[in-house]
Amino acid sequence: MIRLPQDAGLIIIDVQKGFDDPKWGPRNNPDAEQKIAALLAAWRGTGRPVFHVQHLSNSEGSPFNPRNPGCEIKEIVRPREKEQVIQKRVNSAFIGTQLENSLHQRGIRTVVMVGLTTPHCVSTSARMAANLGFEVYVASDAIAAFELVGPDGKRYSAEEIHSVSLATLHEEFATVLDSKTLLDSTQQT
Repeated sequence: MIRLPQDAGLIIIDVQKGFDDPKWGPRNNPDAEQKIAALLAAWRGTGRPVFHVQHLSNSEGSPFNPRNPGCEIKEIVRPREKEQVIQKRVNSAFIGTQLENSLHQRGIRTVVMVGLTTPHCVSTSARMAANLGFEVYVASDAIAAFELVGPDGKRYSAEEIHSVSLATLHEEFATVLDSKTLLDSTQQT
């Protein structure tokens, strides 16, 4: 059983309407947003800090361009007034943002990462958080991946992408756990 500190920050990455666009293809973890919402409720209920990350694309055609409705954070995890929203332009939630400073200013050394997508912004942000000295947890069922095609044309299922991405993070950059374990840890303090 793990014990998360009371100040462990929940970082919700890119849970935006644009990921509902069918252009992304098949996805795993269809219940990821519900798992994220459960973690968010637990964090709010215990007074732990919450950070929302929102991707803003410079590309006019991107669903994440601020002029497009896909840029909006999904209702299920909509930020509350006092919860910080970090807006980013690249994969890492730390590059070109105030996230690292915000965490340090509040004395936060442990972060739990959830959101979209496993091999891209979640993985990049988790790796960078670890490199910056944070203790990182990733909720395996509160993130999701889409099917991808490799440079050789080989198709990889969303579940393969998800599983391999988690394998590259676990015990190197983060501790990968399911959301139930993380929820249980919020009750232990």
